[in-house]
Amino acid sequence: MMAKMMSAVFHGKCDIRVEERDIPKAGPGEVLIKVMACGVCGSDLHIYEGDQGSTTTVPPLIQGHEFSGVIVETGSGVTNCKAGDRVCVDPADNCNECYYCASGMMGHCEHMGAIGTNIDGGFSQYCKVKAKLVHHLADDVTFIEGAMAEPLACCINGADRSDIKVSDNVVVYGGGMIGLLLLQLARLKGASKVVLVEPVEEKRKVAMELGASLTINPLEQNVKETLLANGIEHVQVVIETCGLKSTSEEAIEIADRKGTVVLFAVTAVDSAISLKTYQVFQKELTIKGSYCSPYDMGRAVELINAHRIDVTTMLGGKEPLEGLTEVLSDPKKRAKGKFVILPNGDVD
Repeated sequence: MMAKMMSAVFHGKCDIRVEERDIPKAGPGEVLIKVMACGVCGSDLHIYEGDQGSTTTVPPLIQGHEFSGVIVETGSGVTNCKAGDRVCVDPADNCNECYYCASGMMGHCEHMGAIGTNIDGGFSQYCKVKAKLVHHLADDVTFIEGAMAEPLACCINGADRSDIKVSDNVVVYGGGMIGLLLLQLARLKGASKVVLVEPVEEKRKVAMELGASLTINPLEQNVKETLLANGIEHVQVVIETCGLKSTSEEAIEIADRKGTVVLFAVTAVDSAISLKTYQVFQKELTIKGSYCSPYDMGRAVELINAHRIDVTTMLGGKEPLEGLTEVLSDPKKRAKGKFVILPNGDVD
């Protein structure tokens, strides 16, 4: 008789059920992980609400792509890790054969296997993954910190895409987990001033604790006027993490000549903004997207293992598997910050 586990299974729009499933066995080149922490991402919300995440999701599926845990079983041929190792997981498994992989653009693989999006993921007590996708955590790094490696990796890609240079002024729209990580990365890259635009007071307070030069409440303050009033006349880089039409258009508006705008957020597939093309021409703007974390999990784990970045101050709370639906369905709860699901109880 197969051993059992509990899993939060996505069955369709706004339908997640905690169910009993068989614990999978690790096959050749695979490991079985006891999941200790799994972050709730904005793309999980998109899928829950019936939109598309980074790839197409076909239910039933166990979501969750930001997770860490302990290896409990290894399959044949696994040499890079062993049972008992504390690890986190890169959810992106590229084919290494398509045009994009062969051209060094693995993040755009035509046959991407995405754990938690089209392969069963970490909202479960156990998860089977390919051994090549695991990264080792330092002994003094908690499982919750380890689970934050994936969103940090995505932010590293966004920070790289922004091409932040020493002494640049940077404006970040959105004070969620992603915005606060990008704020810190901008400072590590040598930005002179980093400004956060965020309506929620608690998130603005956290931003100041993490080193923001200035925070702006866009519901009460005009962003451009507030920047000028605080001596920030030139904004070289703007990173938009909200995915809203208004903030995306304003990000382009406030960027300086030769500036760079990174549209980071995952939006609905048919989302659109009004682009003033003369403004792009006259200011010679560079507008970029930032898609997933194609090469950056190792870098993220290095930063976390070295304790060079804060990945927990912005957390909103911890929940068991049974609490996942409430987190996804309650915007007031999510406004508190990033939530982490603990499928096997609180161990950190």
